Amino acid sequence: MANQDNESRVNQWKTLDKDLKRIGRVESAGQFVARGMVAPGIALAFIVLVGLVAAVLVGGQPGQLVVIAAAAIGAYMALNIGANDVANNMGPAVGSRAMTLIGALIVAAIFESLGALVAGGDVVKTVAKGIIEPTALPDSGHFVWAMMAALLAAALWLNLATWLGAPVSTTHSIVGGVVGAGIVAAGFGAVDWVSMAKIAASWVISPVMGGVIAAAFLALIKTKVIYVDDKIAAARRWVPILIGIMSGAFAAYLALKGLKHLFKITIVEAVLIGLVVGVIGWLVTIPMIRRQSEGMENRKKSLKTLFGLPLVVSAALLSFAHGANDVANAVGPLAAIVHTVEQGDIAAEVGIPFWVMAVGALGISVGLLLFGPKLIRLVGNEITKLNPMRAYCVALSAAITVIVASWLGLPVSSTHIAVGGIFGVGFYREWHAEKRARELGIRKGKPVPPEERKRRLLVRRSHMMTVATAWIVTVPASAALSAVVYLILNAIT
Repeated sequence: MANQDNESRVNQWKTLDKDLKRIGRVESAGQFVARGMVAPGIALAFIVLVGLVAAVLVGGQPGQLVVIAAAAIGAYMALNIGANDVANNMGPAVGSRAMTLIGALIVAAIFESLGALVAGGDVVKTVAKGIIEPTALPDSGHFVWAMMAALLAAALWLNLATWLGAPVSTTHSIVGGVVGAGIVAAGFGAVDWVSMAKIAASWVISPVMGGVIAAAFLALIKTKVIYVDDKIAAARRWVPILIGIMSGAFAAYLALKGLKHLFKITIVEAVLIGLVVGVIGWLVTIPMIRRQSEGMENRKKSLKTLFGLPLVVSAALLSFAHGANDVANAVGPLAAIVHTVEQGDIAAEVGIPFWVMAVGALGISVGLLLFGPKLIRLVGNEITKLNPMRAYCVALSAAITVIVASWLGLPVSSTHIAVGGIFGVGFYREWHAEKRARELGIRKGKPVPPEERKRRLLVRRSHMMTVATAWIVTVPASAALSAVVYLILNAIT
């Protein structure tokens, strides 16, 4: 009997252990599922909070429900900008391991917010840089629905692009949204098709220009620094020059793009500011690089250290300029809605209330922290392998391309420039590696077979096709979404 009782207790404990293991597995599964819901939950809470704040600020005013809804959609848009657009500034720095992912998220959140709040536009054109004529719309009510449809459509498209892993242009998304709503509301004649043609041209101009400039700087570094006998001596001579070029380029870039809202500045004045700052940066960094390079081994790995800090600074400056320039474009439709509801008229230009800029700035930071890592990893790691020198060329290319494009009067996208720069660096590496392999094969009498050369490709073609398709589809996709949303809003009201 005693043995039977003991066996019964053992079986009971075994059954209990099995049940506890099942419960443990269920809890683990629940935690795994819940983890994926944390970020969307926080994002939803942010959108609701913005709606509540808007309700407090506009409470009792006519059309308050429209403003509250627009504020919530604007918050959703800002979250998606943070998730998608900011990756282009921080991806190269993270991919090259000059910054950790956490460090990049913190730096980007701080400088994006500073750019938006300190140097963000006080006045923006309400209809995405003259894409449609406001007076072509029947009345102010239709204008409000058109802007709301454009904002929501752009946000939805950015959300989808982020989920697909494709970095796309925020400005192009907004433009597409405005075009779609404008066509449905007022017909094809309301759209400025000349401006649209320029934007379409920028799909090619931006990435090609960014890629060529980034590849040219990488070729310079390889020729003058990497493939020389005394690498440290070459670095002491050329790294201060490159930092001077970076300092000058970013000074002109910030003056032209980030600070233009504080005071008027011409392209010539911006270039002169860049020249002065560039010379100062070159002179200041000569002794710094000399001290930093003392005792370094004469090899390529040592050179990467010298580019680390300048790359971090360039990423921060890119984020500041992006916050100052692109956030205003993104919240422009929201500002237009608020102005039209409060004043009852359609203005060609409107002031952006501080709370609207704050929605844009905070939303970008929250979206970046919650959803940014996915695209930061893609831009930094999955297109081509980056090190600090290659990433530095990409950042430098972004600043110089914007200046050159502004001088030529060409509309360009910072997203397309940065990603184009990464592709440019990758394709140059392929060409250079092929050239060296061919020369080595000729010397040894053993040419590299075609299948081996194909295996050595350094740019992932699948990502190139995904990104290119997303760029081409952005304007028509956001336009189609906006048209549908506008028709729904119009039908409801």
